[in-house]
Amino acid sequence: MNDPNHGKLVSAVFITFSGNCRKALTYYQTCFGGTLHFETFERELQGYPETPVIIGSLFSDRLTIHGSDLVHDEGRTLGNYLSVFLYCTNIDDRKALIEKLMCTKKEPLPNHGDDEKLIEVTDAFDVRWVLGV
Repeated sequence: MNDPNHGKLVSAVFITFSGNCRKALTYYQTCFGGTLHFETFERELQGYPETPVIIGSLFSDRLTIHGSDLVHDEGRTLGNYLSVFLYCTNIDDRKALIEKLMCTKKEPLPNHGDDEKLIEVTDAFDVRWVLGV
């Protein structure tokens, strides 16, 4: 796999999506830009509606997200098992990012004060983002 960020200091995370990796990473591409790369099985697997993604990667200037449809034997548990920290350059940058991450949620955007150093939001894929300034 060709990593266009090789040699740069870029945050990275690996997330198990359990069946919607392609959809999730494509959505994150609309938030962060960048390029996508997917490696899939050559055939469908029982229990998966589509050919599962072995590993998918989104490479952007701000962040690299690696993910997979394959889960550990014990399964995937939604909740606070993971938060992704992302440093924002200023308050406006953070506000714009919150709007992008929350655009598919059916609830109003969280109301945070500009003086807060860390803000946590949870997106439509149950991923928690901690955004700092």
